[in-house]
Amino acid sequence: MRLHRLTLTAFGPFGTTQEVDFDALSSAGLFLLHGPTGAGKTSVLDAVCFALYGAVPGARQSPGATLRSDHAPVGLPTEVQLELTVGGRRLEVTRSPAQPRPKKRGDGFTLEKAQSRLRAYDSERGWQALSKSHQEIGEELAQLIGMSRDQFCQVVLLPQGDFARFLRSDAEARGKLLGKLFDTRRFAAVEERLAELRRGAEARVKAGDEQILGLAQRIAQAGGPAAAEAAPPTVRAGEP
Repeated sequence: MRLHRLTLTAFGPFGTTQEVDFDALSSAGLFLLHGPTGAGKTSVLDAVCFALYGAVPGARQSPGATLRSDHAPVGLPTEVQLELTVGGRRLEVTRSPAQPRPKKRGDGFTLEKAQSRLRAYDSERGWQALSKSHQEIGEELAQLIGMSRDQFCQVVLLPQGDFARFLRSDAEARGKLLGKLFDTRRFAAVEERLAELRRGAEARVKAGDEQILGLAQRIAQAGGPAAAEAAPPTVRAGEP
């Protein structure tokens, strides 16, 4: 997955529209997101997570928490738009959380429902609308990314304080998570194939030993007592 552009409007500490051009930042191969406390570093990561999964990490998504900026003008809606390439597809996802907006008629506010839009870029037709369904967009992106929101937050984002939690998780949980992250299914398939070949070889050796044992017994019976005494001791499969 590669991020190209992130646009935040009235989100977190950002009262207006801010744009992050990841293509320009990553032109040198590596960039650092830094700034004083409260500058909005974590909010940028939250916006990426919100665009992909429709929610932000951990307690910041708790009931009563709001994604809307306290500094935003009343008529400016909160919105996050992320352009990215994942699974070989260039996509643009736009999300707006549930938020109050001024009534079109009369005074006061009304609650605007959360909205989501997903578009894909086609080299011949340009941007094409794919879906406006929260569920469809969530399933499509989760399948392309290959991780749930919790996995993405633990491994890709790792916000302040969460890295230690990842390290403290049990070995089985880390193994499953890292296995999914680095797609170790091909190695598991090779391991299973080798185990299958081993079982087949063991079965053939056992069958051969049983055949040799049967032949030795028939030879001993055909030769009488003297042949049985002269015959070497038989070794069964699995015996040293």
